Amino acid sequence: MLEKFKRHLVTAALPYANGPVHIGHLAGVYIPADIFVRYLRLKKQDVLFICGSDEHGVPITLKARREGITPQEVVDKFHNIIKNSFQDFGISFDIYSRTTSPVHYETSTEIFMNIYEKGIFEEQTSLQLYDTEAKQFLADRYVTGTCPNCKSEGAYGDQCEKCGSSLNANDLINPKSTISGTTPVLKETKHWYLPLNKYEDWLKKWILEDHKEWKTNVYGQCKSWLDQGLQLRAVSRDLDWGVPIPIEGAEGKVLYVWFDAPIGYISATKELTSDWEKYWKSPDSQLVHFIGKDNIVFHCIVFPVVLKAAGSYILPENVPANEFLNLEYDKISTSRNWAVWLHEYLLDFPDMQDVLRYTLTANAPETKDNDFTWKEFQTRNNSELVAVLGNFVNRALVLTQKYFDNKVPQRFELSVFDKEIIAQIGEIKSKVEHSIESYKFREALQNAMQLARIGNKYLADTEPWKLIKTDENRTATILNIALQISANLACVFQPFLPFTAEKIKKMLAQDFPAWEDLGSLDHLSAGHSLGNSSLLFSQIEDKQVELQMEKLNATKSENSHQTTEAKPFKANIQFEDFQKVDMRIGTIREAEKVPKSKNLLKLKIHDGLSDRTIVSGIATFYAPEKLIGKQVVFIANLESRVIKGIESQGMILSAENPDGTIHLINPFEPCEDGSIIC
Repeated sequence: MLEKFKRHLVTAALPYANGPVHIGHLAGVYIPADIFVRYLRLKKQDVLFICGSDEHGVPITLKARREGITPQEVVDKFHNIIKNSFQDFGISFDIYSRTTSPVHYETSTEIFMNIYEKGIFEEQTSLQLYDTEAKQFLADRYVTGTCPNCKSEGAYGDQCEKCGSSLNANDLINPKSTISGTTPVLKETKHWYLPLNKYEDWLKKWILEDHKEWKTNVYGQCKSWLDQGLQLRAVSRDLDWGVPIPIEGAEGKVLYVWFDAPIGYISATKELTSDWEKYWKSPDSQLVHFIGKDNIVFHCIVFPVVLKAAGSYILPENVPANEFLNLEYDKISTSRNWAVWLHEYLLDFPDMQDVLRYTLTANAPETKDNDFTWKEFQTRNNSELVAVLGNFVNRALVLTQKYFDNKVPQRFELSVFDKEIIAQIGEIKSKVEHSIESYKFREALQNAMQLARIGNKYLADTEPWKLIKTDENRTATILNIALQISANLACVFQPFLPFTAEKIKKMLAQDFPAWEDLGSLDHLSAGHSLGNSSLLFSQIEDKQVELQMEKLNATKSENSHQTTEAKPFKANIQFEDFQKVDMRIGTIREAEKVPKSKNLLKLKIHDGLSDRTIVSGIATFYAPEKLIGKQVVFIANLESRVIKGIESQGMILSAENPDGTIHLINPFEPCEDGSIIC
């Protein structure tokens, strides 16, 4: 596949510069992109790795208004935080630019005018809300009012966060401007639209026929949009923050952020090299976009239409989008601070970038949403990085230091077992290559780690620490092979764990083997002096994990105390209906997680007469061992039902906070089991 192209242009989604980056960003976009680019470089391919901050749009203007600063001050702050985080984790961009750069303004304007002068855009006039006091049209998020669906107050012009309905700002009841607090009026405004509908047939052929090899989640989302039919999409909006539209009648209007942001890939390439057209306009160049699933439509449908309309630009060969990463079985939320921020991670785990890179790659949300838990982070480190990779390299070096004066021993006649091991090593290269070029980075990492597992098994089976007493030549051969495997590990882990690969290289006192030589056992010459050995990884203790969980739980506690309106009341019922419900007090005697379920606990509750089993979806909020002996309120006469193969005989009662957290309902004072709630 790579041989089809002379050069490769790899882009990673532009992070939005109104906050830092977290592990969800890293797992979904930037680590897989970095692995792919590092691999291409090792294959001696001509490749550019492009990214930058997305710095326009309403959320940034809102943040600036709330904090009493300018939008430029907002993006300056977070651009630097984001850029430093990427550098700290070894994300090896060739350039990390920004959409407030002069080159970006110039490039976005050129592309807009190119399409405008071809007469492709459609001009339409519509009525939009206008603040007469602030003298400006109001973006959706600058308007609040009563939701026309659920009648909740405080709904935004684009969405009601109470009932989740998508809204049109004009439909709000009693709309108010968030700028001046006044009631806005409807006023005519003119905008330009990209006619996506006119490109439907072309898109159907280009995606649905020509790119069936795309990941199923990407292909499926594109097909769904195309099947529904495409609509006009506005490329301009009334705002004072963004790239100005340089045509008559467009005063006070800027390019919609969805239009100018992906053009940031082009402008950043322009900043990087004067040969930018080679990468963007030559048919022998490969363009690959790494993004999250929320950006699939923009990168597979909308931006390709922009490139097609502008003419002469190449189109993406692949868009290997990932799904979302959750945190401790809950959706990552920047507003609730439910996240692991990259700049904070390194304060608690200094010099452990590769542990996070490894965990996020091993558990990447490649085909479905996946979860990051601190417990799995600890297990991956202790059971795989420490016990497998680190253990093997350390043993190979320490035994060589002990028995052969820290010099690579000579390799003598190979045994049948040696040849079997060498054959397995030779298979690793092609497996890793196939996985990476198929954008299966989890699989690629497993194949790379298999090399360390082979090495560990080799040492365990040959036991050179015993052989040294009777057969020095055999011991020398074994350790020579072990050191050659270590050199191969330094090579194969360069795309995945760059900091660790560098450490192995220094301990071997030898430069990295060339990628084409991966699998060879001739990297280190007999008699070569090795460097100082040290542990590649250290154990992560339970206390470190507990500290991270305490920080997260404190976040939940903070959010639970925020003033939030409760959900609307349900319709009234008859008192006779309420009397039918038998609610009682019971004590939890046993509690355990339900296998193959993230949320369910199996509880054994004493109800005053006997024990009964109740299955409850509270595993995210309560550890089983902490529930033993607790009294709860349960419904005793609810018809039983089978959940995950377990007969559940009732329902325990809990209260759900507006933020989604759950608290079990307990009696104010201890009661006898079986006591009736009245």
